[in-house]
Amino acid sequence: MMSGRLSGKVAVVTGAGQGIGAAIARLFAEEGARLVLADLAGERVAVVAKEIVSNGGKAEAVRADVTSDSDCRAMIEAGVERYGRLDILVNNAGIAGKGTVTEVTEEFWDRVMAVNLKSMFLTARHAVPHLERAGGGAIVCVASVAGFTGELGQVAYNTSKHGVIGLVRCLAYDHAAAGIRVNAVCPGAIDTPLLSPLTQERRKRLEDKHMMGRFGQPEEIARAVLHLASDESSFTTGTAYLVDGGYTAF
Repeated sequence: MMSGRLSGKVAVVTGAGQGIGAAIARLFAEEGARLVLADLAGERVAVVAKEIVSNGGKAEAVRADVTSDSDCRAMIEAGVERYGRLDILVNNAGIAGKGTVTEVTEEFWDRVMAVNLKSMFLTARHAVPHLERAGGGAIVCVASVAGFTGELGQVAYNTSKHGVIGLVRCLAYDHAAAGIRVNAVCPGAIDTPLLSPLTQERRKRLEDKHMMGRFGQPEEIARAVLHLASDESSFTTGTAYLVDGGYTAF
């Protein structure tokens, strides 16, 4: 049963072409949000937007490189121009990668930091003035359990996710007086195309690191993002919300 928790709200969602981002987009639409969906894969995100519209929702697809300041500005302004305001920003775009500090190249390090961390800085800097004009709003950043842990051969990825949590806490502090709440959702391993290269043996090992013995589903993360984006979390800001099947509790 949908409750219309985002009725009348305007939201921009990055990385909305598949996986967690697409699940967030669909759930937000069901809850009444008007959407701008951004992804580097323009055709893929257009399919998600078309599906939402065909089901009676409102969504516009935008091809955007979240590491580009001009693209980030354009995706934020697309929401304001089409719907007249901005209430919610969901920073979901991200990439993974492996390697130790002696194995990863400088170019790889810079790419991971640009997509996973710099992009959230860029979108926020363009979104905050519009959120202020709307009288406040919510920014939700999808981080990871990797923002709390160290892991073998994940120096760039884990460092970037630690940075996301630090950024969220600073943004929350800076903009609380304007009525802008900023929070992070920190998933464990989620069953998305990102994990498709795993062998069955590696998949089982990773599942066993979760107390619940399984991967999460994109829809489970979408529900956590919805909570933090909606008014039902009106006294929540600056937090990193673990949705990890018990991964960090071991």
